Amino acid sequence: MTAVASFCALCFLLVCGKAVRTALPFLRKLYLPSSIVGGALGLIILTISGQHMPAEWHEGWKSIPGFLINIVFATMFIGKSFPNVRNTGRAVAEQFCFAQIIAWGMYVVGLALSILVFTPCFGVHPAFGNLLEIGFEGGHGTVGGLSETFNALGWSEGSDLGYTMATIGMVIGITVGMTLVNWAVRKGYVKNVRTFDELSDVEQRGFYPANAQPPAGKQTVLCDSIDSLAWHLAVVGLAVFVGYGLKSLLVWAGAYLPDHVRELRIIESIPLFPLCMMGGLFIQMLLVATRLDSLVDRGQINRIGGASLDFLVVAAVSTIRLDFIVKYWQPLAILVVAGVAWSLFGACWLAKRMFGDDWFERAIVEFGQYTGVTATGLLLLRTVDPDSKTSASTVFGCKQLFHEPLMGGVWVAMSVPLVFKLGPWPVLLISVGATVLFCVVWFIFLRRPKAGNVVQYAASKKD
Repeated sequence: MTAVASFCALCFLLVCGKAVRTALPFLRKLYLPSSIVGGALGLIILTISGQHMPAEWHEGWKSIPGFLINIVFATMFIGKSFPNVRNTGRAVAEQFCFAQIIAWGMYVVGLALSILVFTPCFGVHPAFGNLLEIGFEGGHGTVGGLSETFNALGWSEGSDLGYTMATIGMVIGITVGMTLVNWAVRKGYVKNVRTFDELSDVEQRGFYPANAQPPAGKQTVLCDSIDSLAWHLAVVGLAVFVGYGLKSLLVWAGAYLPDHVRELRIIESIPLFPLCMMGGLFIQMLLVATRLDSLVDRGQINRIGGASLDFLVVAAVSTIRLDFIVKYWQPLAILVVAGVAWSLFGACWLAKRMFGDDWFERAIVEFGQYTGVTATGLLLLRTVDPDSKTSASTVFGCKQLFHEPLMGGVWVAMSVPLVFKLGPWPVLLISVGATVLFCVVWFIFLRRPKAGNVVQYAASKKD
């Protein structure tokens, strides 16, 4: 009965979150997802009720994020056509370098603060600095995937602090992102903006008009053989199975590593979710190679991933430990301010110099992702480019194929165990080196000529 009660309670919170968001205009203008609102309601209820609320109603919430994040990451590439990088190669390379600089820079900022301020002044663990990138760019899903790692390393507080950073990052991504959009409109950087006030009343409340409701996806199999949703869930499950197999293979291979390497327990600490993402990529490549990709609809896969993320977020936010937030409010505040400053530097200064055409559209989608989640970035992009007249959407999608496996998978899984086993200095030096490397790569190979040298540059290319 515990599982049933917990599920019913999460559904209740999601519905309440949607109702409250619909009723309160300021929440709609902030574009806060109903899952965040519902999670906040759950957090309030659990805090007020204390020990009086029966445990069966919320006992299972803690384990939900760690499971659902595997589903979310497994759906990232299934049913998705691989974009043609040939025609946008330079722009994709620029976007990739920019995303890498920002992501590695977050580790530099966070770990430098841990070494210089947080650990000596507040006595927190040096891995506290990792929470900037994990919470901001990684989001609730990444924190949920790392929960088992935090527990295995004896730092369960990391999950609650990570969820707090992820929630703050999502709010910042939307509110500061919309402020940047308004600034760009005044400066004349963007023209095709559809503001909140231009939406219909129904759209403002988060609903499609009755006569314009799009389909959730296509059915690719006959229901007398298998239900279409069950089929797509099974395909996602295969991707998770591949990820689980990769994790088992890594653990098996790790047993043959030298003793001093095995003592670090890095392989055991790698979470399952980045391997599930690789499993999803493998399944999609297999479907394309066998010409069976028409049997999988990206719309239904999106619904599976989106539903999983909604339940993940409402469960994660509801179970945040407020006592940890109160205990660490000072380093949390400093980390958030530093993260926002670095994010604004990237979106307003660095992007303008690294990108050519459509620089703001390409910057704002990145800003939304590295402060909130990918969905936040796409929401901001739809605001400034609703009809996809710029190259931002295509370039961003191509960049994700290269950026996510590295920063959203391999490194995020290794960074926390490395700080615990080797200390913050080696990880900081790696992060500084990677940041400098991508700056150098851009400067040597991708830097665009200044306006005064454009004619001379074009002439030299022609010769």
